[in-house]
Amino acid sequence: MTDEQREKLGRGLGLFDFDGTLIAWDTQVLFANHVLRQEGVRRLYLPFFALFAPFHRILGDEGMKRVFLSYLWRAKRARIEGWAREFVDEWVPQKCFAEVVALLDRHRRAGHLTMLASASPDFYVKEVGRALGFDLALGTEVEFGERMPLLPGLRNHKGAEKVRRLSEILGPPGTLGWEGSHGYTDSTADLPMMRACRVGTVVNPSARLAGYAEVHGWGVIRPAVPWKGPRSKALRILRFAAGI
Repeated sequence: MTDEQREKLGRGLGLFDFDGTLIAWDTQVLFANHVLRQEGVRRLYLPFFALFAPFHRILGDEGMKRVFLSYLWRAKRARIEGWAREFVDEWVPQKCFAEVVALLDRHRRAGHLTMLASASPDFYVKEVGRALGFDLALGTEVEFGERMPLLPGLRNHKGAEKVRRLSEILGPPGTLGWEGSHGYTDSTADLPMMRACRVGTVVNPSARLAGYAEVHGWGVIRPAVPWKGPRSKALRILRFAAGI
């Protein structure tokens, strides 16, 4: 962390999740859609992913994320980085929730340190952070050299892992959480992060997360989503995943 960032941290901290919080969609599916529209032959990953899908409970989120990234097999690092820039230019910030971007801007105007903490792959999360003006951006670190391997190594940046990595930068949160901190999420997976913040706001929460928000006195906002119901959302996700 730079001296300027430490000075900002002394004034406050805005800590944001990305998928579902700043943007409605699971951006891993959106990024896959962008790549598949560029190189249609990569749709051949779909049977490979479908083969492993029934074993989700055994493989866990981390294992399934490795399998899902198989659509990038043998793609060169420079090409992936180029896709990341194109993807962010297409989707960020114009398709983010205006209400949540306004909250991010409020932290920025107050001179707070702003951090993006996402479970999505870091090769485009860093570009998202740049586009939205975050001071720091953390995503799931995907290990690959000049070309993406079939099953890349990674450590899912989710749940307690988020708090661990954030603590390496910010220091341990302490009993009451990081001083001056405000956390934002849409997911119960981020409860460890939210408990490490002094103040919280949840975005379009599930009934379970809304219950946590009520107990802890967190704010709730419900920006409009770009689908009409669960069926509409599921169909659009399937289309994105197929590169349509």
